[in-house]
Amino acid sequence: SSLSFCLNPLLTSMAPIAVGDVVPEGTISFFDENDQLQSASVHTLAAGKKVILFGVPGAFTPTCSMQHVPGFIEKAEELKSKGVDEIICFSVNDPFVMKAWGKTYPENKHVKFVADGSGEYTQLLGLELDLKDKGLGVRSRRFALLLDNLKVTVANVESGGEFTVSSADDILKAL
Repeated sequence: SSLSFCLNPLLTSMAPIAVGDVVPEGTISFFDENDQLQSASVHTLAAGKKVILFGVPGAFTPTCSMQHVPGFIEKAEELKSKGVDEIICFSVNDPFVMKAWGKTYPENKHVKFVADGSGEYTQLLGLELDLKDKGLGVRSRRFALLLDNLKVTVANVESGGEFTVSSADDILKAL
């Protein structure tokens, strides 16, 4: 007799995004400069542009709040001077949380805070981080991608909760 079972597609991980891949299409949410909630296609936001998409396990968490995000805010002008059009901070949180988190950085002029509320886009990227044992559910791994017209040219993805390869300085070195 053969053993058969059904895989839950929400629990089936894609291979992690890698250099040379085209970033998958998907929808993310954010508040625009007029404080209006928007949903946008990743392809619409990134087509024809050089974009840094950096992901964090959670808004307001210590490493994300004190190191990862401040690095991109501080280096934003330098990154832009090297041809980067957009810098996007990405997390499996709702857009209201991401908006509130973004407001804790009054010096920020260039980093857009976006939400993947359901975690679906994180799954498409193959960058899920299971933090259920910490009460946080399935989140995003910490990462930094450099996209050039939707193609991944740099894919710096952390293991677990580490912060060793995905900083603004790591992306600057690659530009």
